[in-house]
Amino acid sequence: MNRLALLFTALLCAFPAFAQADKGGCKDHPLFPTRMPGYTIRDCKTEEFGRYEFKTPNAREKMPVEGKFTFIAYGIANRKDEPSAVAVLRNYENAILSAGGKVLNTQANYWVNGKITKDGQEVWVEAERGNGAIWLRIVEKKGMQQFIVADAAAMGGDLKSTGHVAVYGIFFDTNKSEVKPDSKPALEEIGKLMKKDPGLKLKVVGHTDMTGSLDANMRLSQARGEAVVQALVSQHGIAAARLKGYGVGPLAPVASNETEEGKAKNRRVELVKE
Repeated sequence: MNRLALLFTALLCAFPAFAQADKGGCKDHPLFPTRMPGYTIRDCKTEEFGRYEFKTPNAREKMPVEGKFTFIAYGIANRKDEPSAVAVLRNYENAILSAGGKVLNTQANYWVNGKITKDGQEVWVEAERGNGAIWLRIVEKKGMQQFIVADAAAMGGDLKSTGHVAVYGIFFDTNKSEVKPDSKPALEEIGKLMKKDPGLKLKVVGHTDMTGSLDANMRLSQARGEAVVQALVSQHGIAAARLKGYGVGPLAPVASNETEEGKAKNRRVELVKE
């Protein structure tokens, strides 16, 4: 995100931030480090994973986007110094365009929104102008991280009834196959399942979304399946002969790859009973 911050530094109106008058705990978003003159921050909110429905010209239609959500409410003390709605919206339009983004929708004198994509990261922005106020909403688009993990009993039930179970609590960095430390709860439940049933043998199958080439995803999913096997063997005492790693890349999706929600569901590890 540092590149984007640098691109925005010279944009909007380069006036001092008057941070001393801002609401405690609030500050400008790194993408918009400057603001319109005379405004202070009256309120703010940040959610590590939230949802905002971006406006369209048709009031009944919205564009929902999920990810890290930031809301900042600016207010101006003296309305006689308030810039025109045109000036406010043009500033944000130009900032979006100058960063290589695209203005998506606008309603004259009221709001504008757009999308910027840099280094694979989508950032959605909406600026709304009111009487003496500017409301800024930013979503850094991403899929939700799964924290709730099915326990050993639930996994065993799915294996018995369907022969396979999807595990969403095993995490990897993008394009990496190393199992992240916060995968421990899910790995522990798999370990419990296998220790409770000593005769159980499993195929550990890595799945990806469709981002990138098929060949790369096939290799990545295979490496991830094998990495999970190694973690279960080395960290949870499961015999290597009871596990085998595989990868099918994006070839067995459970949801559409056209949405972030669908991609998140497709990025998974499945256990398949032998």
